[in-house]
Amino acid sequence: MDRLDALLQRFSVSARMFHSGALCGITEIPAEPGLGQLHLIRRGPIGVSHAGAPAVHLEAPSLLLYPRPLAHRFDTDPGVGADMACAHLRFAAGGANPLADALPGFVCLPLAELDGCAGVLEVLFDEAFRPRCGRQALVDRLFEAVLVFVLRRLMDEGRIEHGLFAGLAQPQLARALTAMHERPAQAWTLESLAAEAGMSRSVFAASFRDTVGATPGDYLARWRVGLAQEALRRGRPLKLIADEVGYGSEAALSRAFKAWVGHSPRDWRRTVDASEAKA
Repeated sequence: MDRLDALLQRFSVSARMFHSGALCGITEIPAEPGLGQLHLIRRGPIGVSHAGAPAVHLEAPSLLLYPRPLAHRFDTDPGVGADMACAHLRFAAGGANPLADALPGFVCLPLAELDGCAGVLEVLFDEAFRPRCGRQALVDRLFEAVLVFVLRRLMDEGRIEHGLFAGLAQPQLARALTAMHERPAQAWTLESLAAEAGMSRSVFAASFRDTVGATPGDYLARWRVGLAQEALRRGRPLKLIADEVGYGSEAALSRAFKAWVGHSPRDWRRTVDASEAKA
């Protein structure tokens, strides 16, 4: 069972490095609409501050993840500075991306805690800090690989106590969640999902709701609508989308879509098109 594969296949994440090298003094990182950031600190010390949280002072090589737009500030010694590689992250489907939506607004991890990632980090820093042919493309892909290591770590540690990642950290619930992610068109019932989890119907329903924060039926409906939104962005016909995400007709999908999004699929698509044309 791969808890992340269906999520990353259907809602991809792309990285684009925008800084590598030393930062000295105070550096403001603005909130960029539609973008998060992943910062890798090779050498500190560095202070990190942003609204709504106490400042963090880091001495050891560390990772900072902002999955959603959030302005933040780095404070470093004006003479010594700190060596960093920084990338913007673009989550497919934006705010509707279940990964970005489920992550906390700020994640800080020592690089030493990313099991198995040392080789990737070594190559990433070596490429990021030296001007070589193809450097940008290679480092961007390495940032994306580091993000997968971070997602693994968050699940394996169980440090997120509520929501999707909390469910994926619990082996039995993870089996049901992964089944929904991989086979959204299947006619899932509470009984069949409980069987996937190896739990009784009542225990599964209560555990899922308490851990994930939604009933299995509501989670499945939101997952299907999210897939429909992403397919509409790619220009897929509504009838084909309805079959792919488990609704028997365009009308059934439209009803579910409007219940969750507040607009019909066609009206929502027109709104997205207009917004993208202005960007």
